[in-house]
Formats: sequence, C-alpha cells, structure tokens
Amino acid sequence: MKVSEAEILIVPGYTNSGPDHWQTRWEQKLSTARRVEQAEWSKPVREDWVARVADEVNAATKPVVLVGHSLGIPAIVHAIPEMKKKVAGAFLVAPPDVANPEIRPKHLMTFGPYPRLPLPFPSIMIASRNDPFGEYAHAEDIANAWGSFLIDAGESGHINAESGHGPWPEGTMVFAQFLGRLQP
Repeated sequence: MKVSEAEILIVPGYTNSGPDHWQTRWEQKLSTARRVEQAEWSKPVREDWVARVADEVNAATKPVVLVGHSLGIPAIVHAIPEMKKKVAGAFLVAPPDVANPEIRPKHLMTFGPYPRLPLPFPSIMIASRNDPFGEYAHAEDIANAWGSFLIDAGESGHINAESGHGPWPEGTMVFAQFLGRLQP
C-alpha cells in the first residue's frame, strides 16, 4: 500500500503530541495523514476519545492506517467495535499499562483494561524496555493477545520527543515497510 492509497490517522496520547514529536512530524510529512483531535487532551475521557477515533475511521474515504502512541492505543482498541470502515492496519507505539494502579495520572486507568481479542487487522507494536508508562512484559502480553508483531525498541523511554525520538528515522523506516505490506 502507498501513502496515497490510505488515510493515515495519527492518534496521539495523553496531552497530545507536541511540535517535536515524531507523530507531528509524520502528520506534516505524509500527504494523507491527519490527526484525530480530542476535545480534552489533559483530562481524557475514555468514551469521548473512543468515539472520536471511531468517527474519524468511519468518515474515511480510503482504507485507514492507524498510528497510535501511548494513550492513543487503548482509544484505538476500544473503538474497534464501532469502526464501520476498513482498517488496513495499525502501527502502535509505546503502549501504556492502563490497568496498573501505579500509572499517573490515575484517571488514565479508566482506559483499561485492554480487550484481549485478536485485532481484526494487521498490526505492529513497538515497545521500550524502560518505558515509564508500561513494562515490556506487559507489551509482550498484549501484543501476543492481539496478534501484533512486536518490535523491541531497547531502552528508548516512552518513544517520544522527551526521550529523543523527535525525528525517529528508525520508526519511519519500520512504518514504510509495514505500509508496503498492507493491502489497499
């Protein structure tokens, strides 16, 4: 699949992705990419976030490729039952453990637990060994449940601008390979 054959939906996490975040850079660089905007970035409400993801998928005129980071991942996964249009694939980065009572802020737990059914579309998950929002073992567990191909990012923090992943060329290459394997 080529970029021009898909609608690439960027699904940021808690507090949105800032100007230096790889998601923002991809949105600016990929001609068919657009961000799923949320009404409340700093006080996320699960039902609202899930509805916005489903609405954006359902408004698509081409097959959708979802690009989720952090809290965007549970928003995507919880929205699947409401998605009526074709999702060609999902690229999921830095899944937070939203069932962990130690997560901060606490209200992020309202996005848990994750459903454990296999995803109805191809997916790649990229997880770090030292992500402060989710242990690697947790990422392994949900990737296995969902049938996602898991990529070990080593010690990469939360794979965001703060951890040095603004441009993130390695992620760009993996995304390009993933996109090339998807069917329109």
